[in-house]
Amino acid sequence: MHRASSDLSPTREQSFPPIMALAGVRVIELAGLAPAPFCGMILADFGAKVIRVDRTRAGTSLDTQARGKRSVAINLKTAEGVALLKKLCVQSDVVLEPYRRGVMEKLGLGPQELLKENPGLIYARLTGYGQSGSYASAAGHDINYLAMSGLLSRLGRSGEKPYAPLNLIADFAGGGLSCALGIVLALLERTKSGRGQVIDASMVEGAAYVGSFAWKSRSIGMWDRPRGENMLDSGAPFYDTYETADGKYVAVGAIEPQFYAQLLQGLDLDPGSLPPQMKVTDWPELRRIFSQRFASKTQEDWSRVFDGTDACVTPVLSFEQVSSHPHNRERASFLTDAEGEESPRPAPVLSRTPAEPSLASDPAIGEHTVEVLNEFGFRSEDIEHMISHGVVGSDAVRAKL
Repeated sequence: MHRASSDLSPTREQSFPPIMALAGVRVIELAGLAPAPFCGMILADFGAKVIRVDRTRAGTSLDTQARGKRSVAINLKTAEGVALLKKLCVQSDVVLEPYRRGVMEKLGLGPQELLKENPGLIYARLTGYGQSGSYASAAGHDINYLAMSGLLSRLGRSGEKPYAPLNLIADFAGGGLSCALGIVLALLERTKSGRGQVIDASMVEGAAYVGSFAWKSRSIGMWDRPRGENMLDSGAPFYDTYETADGKYVAVGAIEPQFYAQLLQGLDLDPGSLPPQMKVTDWPELRRIFSQRFASKTQEDWSRVFDGTDACVTPVLSFEQVSSHPHNRERASFLTDAEGEESPRPAPVLSRTPAEPSLASDPAIGEHTVEVLNEFGFRSEDIEHMISHGVVGSDAVRAKL
């Protein structure tokens, strides 16, 4: 049985090449959408062996965050398929499960059953509303979880309805990223106790936790005004975006007096002719002046003006621009995969055991079925039996490419 396979306690310096931080950790990721695949990709980027379990008749995978993963296709509508998944789970370190409450229990694969056979297993349950409460079995998406967290009420410009910034806060920050943190914490604790545990990752609670600053800074008057009229929610003219002469944008974050002074200097504005920075009633007039001035030059022109200063003015880079910006290029902040597609490099950067993300093509459904089952100790004849009886699927063509 594969239990506590990774030693996450401090060791002597590793020899080259460095071992990634999660090397030796085996993860079973049950295929889902957005948050769970992101969580799995984080673990894979930092060295975990992530096996995505797909349905045998799923067609094309919708997992766009499959970097570094392998795919096994299992028919969970068969008793043999359920038994096979159980064997994979209890021989692994982590199970990442994104289903609604009760789905795994109906299959006999809930955490109580699996932890009996592998007390060191870490069972991560990533859902919108968590494993308890009146909404636990309800459907939802990022915008619903964000709404329930309280944060959505604070997002939007003055006089406009609340808006969700893509599906970043609940799905990815409050969901996938916080779940990955929970898994790493549980792995660390397991090195002391030898025991696994269940992680209840709620995207509502994760989003709210990400918004702790907004919650806890209410007492100092940062959010006293209506939505879109405070310093950090587009109310302040010195913390906003402005269109440039070429139809592009710059971002301004000149809050502190010394930074604000450099902003005015770069804009060639006389501080004496302007209202005080923090006079809220004059913010509309300041915004008008800033808008007019930024519209007089191109984004590139303003970059030349403000680069090297502390005015806190930066270009709003498009996906097409971002990797070629000198700063990002110098840090190699973006990578190109085998398909020629760019994406962000894993973060943060570790000095001794950095992530080494796979640049190979994302796995096809069932591409690694035979390979993985061999690793788990199944005999060739047993694997052939499962393939011929529809218990598992194998993309043999893709696997040979």
